Amino acid sequence: MRNLIIFGFMLFSVAIFAQEKDTYLPKANDEFTAKNYTEAEANYRVSQSKIPKNAISSYNLGNAIYRQNQSSEAKNSYIRAIEKSKTRPEKHQAFHNLGNVFMKEKNYTQAVETYKNALRNNPSDEETRYNFALAKKMLKDNPPKKDKKDKDKKDKDKKDDKKDKDKDKKDDKKDKDKKDDKKDGDKDKKPDNNKKDKPDGQPKPKPGEISKERMQNLMDAVNNEEKKVQDKVNGQKMKGRPVKTEKDW
Repeated sequence: MRNLIIFGFMLFSVAIFAQEKDTYLPKANDEFTAKNYTEAEANYRVSQSKIPKNAISSYNLGNAIYRQNQSSEAKNSYIRAIEKSKTRPEKHQAFHNLGNVFMKEKNYTQAVETYKNALRNNPSDEETRYNFALAKKMLKDNPPKKDKKDKDKKDKDKKDDKKDKDKDKKDDKKDKDKKDDKKDGDKDKKPDNNKKDKPDGQPKPKPGEISKERMQNLMDAVNNEEKKVQDKVNGQKMKGRPVKTEKDW
């Protein structure tokens, strides 16, 4: 895999885009061909500052930096080259070499996507197709580990969900207790079917029972009758002889 990736890079590194009038760019290319990568980098940077919109300087600068084993820095140059590129071949080469950077970093997920973008700009390139297939295999054999932040976030979400569920359970229990208390209160307030109130607020008697009011009236009537009898007896005592209360022997 290493030889293939390097070979693919070497093939594209010597590819020179159509050059504009820039004295530093040709010098940089000559230094790169002579493997003087430090001098090539310096001239590419000057060329890039002179013509900022030129994708060629950014792309070749990335190649010079990559040759000095500074892949992360080269990655930024390739990204700038992609942004400045105006033709599909330019984009294809920049995406291809950017994919090589991701492969070196063992970032197979990004490598797959980058090679895919390279193929969108040149579907017939066999080396890009091979590297794309290789990146997919490496990704399958080396699935990305879950990010610690994602794991912490998932753990936090689980805890929050548990808290919410516990809160919902407590709320449901409170609601249930309130409903039970209300039912008990309604039971206490529910009138007895056997004691329906009269208009005066007195309970009605059961069938066959004498009401309290009627009983009082009867007692008053009896008392009146007794009083009449007593008055009559007293009247007779006053008129006749006293009645003996004891028998004679």
